[in-house]
Amino acid sequence: MALDSFLLELLEDPVDHGTLLYIEGRDVLYNPRRHEAYEVRESIPVLLPDESRLVSDEEHLAFTSDPTARTTGKA
Repeated sequence: MALDSFLLELLEDPVDHGTLLYIEGRDVLYNPRRHEAYEVRESIPVLLPDESRLVSDEEHLAFTSDPTARTTGKA
């Protein structure tokens, strides 16, 4: 299940407080500035720095070029 648009407007990275990319097909919120990904488990964003993971350059390119990716924050 996709994250609600209202929730996406509120979400930001817990470390640098910037916007994130939401890649629904991968159930991930991604910070391209820090190359960090946060899981979305059962429609719940897990924005805990200790549970984030580093993303490879290849995965970074896939996330940032995904045409379905949505940016968090106010549009």
